[in-house]
Amino acid sequence: MAFFGLFGKEKKENLDQGLEKTRSSIFSKLNRLIFSKSKIDDDVLDELEEILISSDVGVETTVRIIEKIQENVKKEKYQSSEELDEILRSTIASLLEENETNQTDEDEIFNSAKPYVIMVVGVNGVGKTTTIGKLAYKFKNAGKSVYIGAADTFRAAAIDQLQIWADRVGVPMIRQDMGSDPASVAFDTLSAAKKAEADVVIIDTAGRLHNKINLMNELTKIKRVMQKVIEDAPHEVLLIIDGSTGQNAYEQAKQFTKATEVTALAVTKLDGTAKGGVVIGISDQFKIPVKYIGIGEGIEDLQIFDKKEFVNSLFKK
Repeated sequence: MAFFGLFGKEKKENLDQGLEKTRSSIFSKLNRLIFSKSKIDDDVLDELEEILISSDVGVETTVRIIEKIQENVKKEKYQSSEELDEILRSTIASLLEENETNQTDEDEIFNSAKPYVIMVVGVNGVGKTTTIGKLAYKFKNAGKSVYIGAADTFRAAAIDQLQIWADRVGVPMIRQDMGSDPASVAFDTLSAAKKAEADVVIIDTAGRLHNKINLMNELTKIKRVMQKVIEDAPHEVLLIIDGSTGQNAYEQAKQFTKATEVTALAVTKLDGTAKGGVVIGISDQFKIPVKYIGIGEGIEDLQIFDKKEFVNSLFKK
């Protein structure tokens, strides 16, 4: 079992609450559709397509869902539109399972690499600093020793905000002055963590997208310098995206996956938006596992993304 544990009652309630806006939006539209139609026909599917796209599931993923529903309706002889929510639930669950990437058990991962190095990327404003703080809190609560590296040296505010989180969680943070070489900060952080035999290192990076060539070069340099300390670092490149930005989140994911080899995603701010469908689309289209979802401001409101629980919560009545 992963050291984060399974979904408990409290976490499930937090998930339900965090997805309330998306659930209400989808179901208010879905219920209107069901009550206005007597059977599942082309008109119903056309309207369902509009509902999914408006929930930021994404056009490509929506088309796949509609095609799967058409196959299910034909195969299972579904007729009544009242069955539509159940068909939609099973179809989305099937789609997410189909795109599921095999992930190693967390305990096994952390035992295989010490320290386990996570490089965090993402544009400014998506909740990157907050996510790093919440991750550090989760790891520390799980009994892991954590180091944070403030390698976003282009904004003094970024360093100071990260320091506040490090102090709040009670973990050491390595920093340098604003304008310092980010790779140098990463080098110092990994060196200190290795010497202290820490379990986890989380490296923040600058959130700039205006010049993709510079971004790519910078991230490549940080990786190269980290590997002077730990040969196979980073073990994970975690992209943070803001779920409330809808289609813009897709664009961010596209640009960062071009700039560096992203291995996992964290989708934040789902509690403040009706666009939670973005998780489904991003999981489907980028074939990169959504590892965490942010569903609130609290320090414990960053959850491991559980596909089954997510779908169940989304379709909870």
